[in-house]
Amino acid sequence: MPVKIRLQRHGKKGKPLYWIVAADARATRDGKYLEKLGVYNPNTNPATIDLDVDGSVKWLQNGAQPTDTAKAILSYKGVMLKNHLAGGVRKGALTEEQAEAKFQAWLDEKAGKIDAKKESLTKAEADAKAKALAAEVKVNEERAAAAAEVANAAIKAEADAKAAAQAAEEVVEDAAPQTIDDAQAAAQEEGKTE
Repeated sequence: MPVKIRLQRHGKKGKPLYWIVAADARATRDGKYLEKLGVYNPNTNPATIDLDVDGSVKWLQNGAQPTDTAKAILSYKGVMLKNHLAGGVRKGALTEEQAEAKFQAWLDEKAGKIDAKKESLTKAEADAKAKALAAEVKVNEERAAAAAEVANAAIKAEADAKAAAQAAEEVVEDAAPQTIDDAQAAAQEEGKTE
């Protein structure tokens, strides 16, 4: 029975979640499997991988063949390195302690790289938020300035209209005398007598 280490798709449409399983190569993709080795979630950045390293190494030593994607995931988590080191221990090139020390050093270095990526992502996200906030503040200031200009123009137009109305009232008052005596005095001034 040929065994493959492969991905089994779960999750909803557009949000896949994969199980990493050891399964018979003749079984369907999402069908029966021999052992669940871990979970791969590509929806997060960086991708979340929860993997049983020792179980995966056991299956690789028993002859299981990983698919291309599964091999990349196993390599990312250090399973392929641990399998290689276990082969060196079996051949006598390394002791168990040396192999474990090399694997632990590799894990520490990998964790440092992942932490650096997470920090850079959070910094980039914070910078993007700061830029968006600055742009929004600028737009709000421009809107407030435009609204103030419109309000000032409206106040000025209203004041001009009031001044024009008052001037028109004064002209009308000057042009049309209100009493007969005023009319006679105005006529005499113009040189017209009755």
